[in-house]
Amino acid sequence: MNTDQTLIKQPIFLVGAERSGTTVLRLMLDHHPQLSWCYEFEYAVDPIAQGENWPKLDAYYQWLETHRTFQATGFTINPDLNYPLLVNSFLCQKRNSEEKLIVGATVHRHFDKLLRIWPDARFIHIIRDGRDVARSCINMGWAGNVWTGIERWLEVETLWTQLEQQLPADRRINLVYEELISNPVKTLRQVCNFIGVEYDESMLNYPQTTTYDFPDPNFIGQWQRKMSEHEIQLVESRIGNMLISRGYKLSGLPLLTVNPVMEQWLRLQDWLARLQFRVNTYSLPLFLSDYLSRHLQLKQWQKSVQLKLNAIDNSHLK
Repeated sequence: MNTDQTLIKQPIFLVGAERSGTTVLRLMLDHHPQLSWCYEFEYAVDPIAQGENWPKLDAYYQWLETHRTFQATGFTINPDLNYPLLVNSFLCQKRNSEEKLIVGATVHRHFDKLLRIWPDARFIHIIRDGRDVARSCINMGWAGNVWTGIERWLEVETLWTQLEQQLPADRRINLVYEELISNPVKTLRQVCNFIGVEYDESMLNYPQTTTYDFPDPNFIGQWQRKMSEHEIQLVESRIGNMLISRGYKLSGLPLLTVNPVMEQWLRLQDWLARLQFRVNTYSLPLFLSDYLSRHLQLKQWQKSVQLKLNAIDNSHLK
């Protein structure tokens, strides 16, 4: 089945902030006998700038040579295709390799740009309590404190609010992570009904073939047990209104006013913590090689270093 020259009419995109349950939901969807799902499909939208022009293909090919997620997919590049058809071909390759009927992909940022390529795309949006997301981002080494740890969530939810208004009701569905974890069958039935397929019990079999465990209700509301009162106040001071609008209750603690001096300190703390995390993850020699190769713009060295970083980052994927 070769559809490289034809755009998929209505691909389905799973969107949400990282650490919001996109991985566990993607695994469930990918284990449905009729659904195939790409993970971290940002390489389709990150290069798209504002305006009418598509990314230059030669530069895009070169960028993909060291792109961690793309290299792990094993997708091939057809140089005869323009940009929209090329990224469309990646979805086709995923669907065809698994011999399934419907294809989707997970996108954590810039997902509004997907409509430039697939104007009739459908969207599954999942949200998780931002306080748990902020804490989880620290554990991943993406942030040094909850003040900066909430920024990915805030950016995604703001973008979704804007995009949702452009989509008719039959092309979007909102899911809540806490409901997926506490009642996965009910939530998955809703998703399947939206997609247009029957619910299948195999969607819950992913722990048998991946390194991910079955949903644990203890993951719900961990912020209440693992965040200090000060951390809770920091997050709620920044996203309190958005939490309320999405159905989450605030702690009741007094909100804080973060002045410019406090924010400057929080961002310095964030930078130092992320720096330490990278050194611990990659080793000091590899970290320094990455820094020097990028700042000296030594492309061959930079490529070699990036591939080593990718190998470490991909070691947990399955």
